[in-house]
Amino acid sequence: MTEENYDYRTNPLFLRNQFKGKGKLQMPVIPKFKIKLNDFNDLLLIGFDKIGLNDTKHFNRMVHFFLYDYNFERVWKNPDADLEELKHYCAVFSPDFSMYVEMAPVLQLYNTFRNRWCGAYFASKGIRVVPTVNWGNENTFEFCFDGIEKGSAVAVSTYMVSQHDNRQDQKEFFLKGYNEMLRRIEPEKIICYNKPFPEMQGDIVFVDYELSSWKHMNDDPYAPSKYVKYICGEESLPIGSNLIIKSGYVVSGNDKYYNNVIQTGMGSAYGGKWRPRNEFEERLWGKPGEIKVSYKKDGTKFETKIGDNGKAALERHQTTAPNPKYHSNPHDHKINWDNPDEHPDFGPVVNYFDGNVPEFKSKRGGICGIMKITDNRLEDDHFNTISDFKKCMRFHGEVVLEWHSEQFGIFWDGSRYCIAKIDGSNEKWCNTADEVLEYKVGKDRLRDVITQVTVPDRTI
Repeated sequence: MTEENYDYRTNPLFLRNQFKGKGKLQMPVIPKFKIKLNDFNDLLLIGFDKIGLNDTKHFNRMVHFFLYDYNFERVWKNPDADLEELKHYCAVFSPDFSMYVEMAPVLQLYNTFRNRWCGAYFASKGIRVVPTVNWGNENTFEFCFDGIEKGSAVAVSTYMVSQHDNRQDQKEFFLKGYNEMLRRIEPEKIICYNKPFPEMQGDIVFVDYELSSWKHMNDDPYAPSKYVKYICGEESLPIGSNLIIKSGYVVSGNDKYYNNVIQTGMGSAYGGKWRPRNEFEERLWGKPGEIKVSYKKDGTKFETKIGDNGKAALERHQTTAPNPKYHSNPHDHKINWDNPDEHPDFGPVVNYFDGNVPEFKSKRGGICGIMKITDNRLEDDHFNTISDFKKCMRFHGEVVLEWHSEQFGIFWDGSRYCIAKIDGSNEKWCNTADEVLEYKVGKDRLRDVITQVTVPDRTI
């Protein structure tokens, strides 16, 4: 054996056997977090992607890893790379490597090991570590709580399992693991990122990242400045103030592609099952066999046939939008729900340019009623993030965009996306949503303005 081969085979970062483990799998143990007097008074967090030696104003915070895994993979591959930065902060959560229920069990085990190994390694270097706990289905209970001392403070997140956007909550799944964690670990404190479910027991420290008060603060995006007296409750809010006060906050990364939406790796990788986010989307649920008639605020008529599963099976649009070259008036779409998150997926357009339009009949006869959408909420007329737009494209939603008084339409023909001006000119065919985002709306690239354009019409 050469010296080079010997060094490789015995490298501690190859063997990962530095820490004495417990249980059948010898999971590395993160030492019990020793709570100091003011650890949880006005608790502040900062995302791992924002730490730095020059970040002297925020060293009193705890570092969290409630981010996409790619943002912190390096702490596993090269755990020494960020040690000096991490040592300056009040405490560090163990890395929250994903535990999605769709993952192969061996990957869930591997990510639990990585969580504990990194936490134990940080602790061995003198860093105060709060173990982050996450789990999958009940089969992961055999190992997902190992490596955490009984009575330790822990950190959990409800973000990915809570109801938001078009997602239902996954509360039942979460509480099974949470209650098992209480039984096995008996944590002294539980730091909960995002709003706790009412059924959660224990001494919970709630940290909410959704403070809307950043726009009221000074040039330092993290400093409460003159609003501290209101946030801390020393004074009542001024009359007419739009400042919203919530308990605690998290400083996240500034990823323009995700618009500061923090993700954690628990629950379903697809999020909760789809639910309507507004009145118009409620047309897609109903009584089996019925037809629901809806009118958008511009008068456009939609007829939605509900299938045996209580979800839309076919929809007729009385419009040529979003592109008259490829859409007859009326035209139809079959709607499929056969995907993991049960999201409505619109099939390619079925046209009747020859005028032979089949009768749109309900299975049992009759119409449920007429729903007129007279007004949309402001947030319904925009894409909040690039991810929001891509999700719409993934499920083949038809979209009309408006930018600088010009309108553009997007649709899917069964194999490709087409984007063009609303009259059908300047069309571009694309294989992916990313290619669509490269389209020029006037002088601007769509990717750069997608969260600013007005969306006067979209099917989902």
